[in-house]
Amino acid sequence: MASQLDTGPDLLSYVRKVSLRDDDVLRELREATTPLPGGRAMQVMAEEGQFLALLVAMNGARNVLEIGTYTGYSALCMARALPSDGRLVTCDITEKWPDIGRPYWERAGVADRIDVRIGPALDTLHRLTSGEPGPGGFDLAFVDADKSNYVAYYEAALELVCPGGLVVVDNTLFFGRVLDPGAQDPDTRAVRELNDLVHGDDRVDIALLPFADGVTLARKRHDR
Repeated sequence: MASQLDTGPDLLSYVRKVSLRDDDVLRELREATTPLPGGRAMQVMAEEGQFLALLVAMNGARNVLEIGTYTGYSALCMARALPSDGRLVTCDITEKWPDIGRPYWERAGVADRIDVRIGPALDTLHRLTSGEPGPGGFDLAFVDADKSNYVAYYEAALELVCPGGLVVVDNTLFFGRVLDPGAQDPDTRAVRELNDLVHGDDRVDIALLPFADGVTLARKRHDR
């Protein structure tokens, strides 16, 4: 049985060299985020941002939901992949972090595509489900917020995406802690619970990519 490549730093450097398409706006937002509290751990890596943009484009998405904005790097990547009349709704608990990203969104010409909703994400998701756009109103959802609510976020995202839509969940390997039997903190346990749920969920087709910190793709089946 074939085994995985041993992706050491030299090979990863080569992959970045031949695959990453970067620019000043993206680079400068990453640099502004890195020294912030949790900056290295909470910001998606450049390759993941590019991957999210590719998923948005491949899915033909016009309406995207993001749960967890932080400084808005992933929002920037996905918004740039939307058509000019597309919309990205992104949820965060405070204006503090998205405000850092706004000037970069403006420089990229996509600030008008990004709708920031401030408050507890579950409250925002409830309003989106019971009001506009309602169930099935989004083409793609990206979940990257507090891990303790991951199951609830996944369920809400799955209801909000249309049949054939994609739910993308970040940090599903959680720094490798999912394998550590001694890691019984609420966040790690919640990620394990989410992984088990998605694995057995016949409403979706799935793949967990051993990329970044683990990225799970769950495509909502048309018959569900």
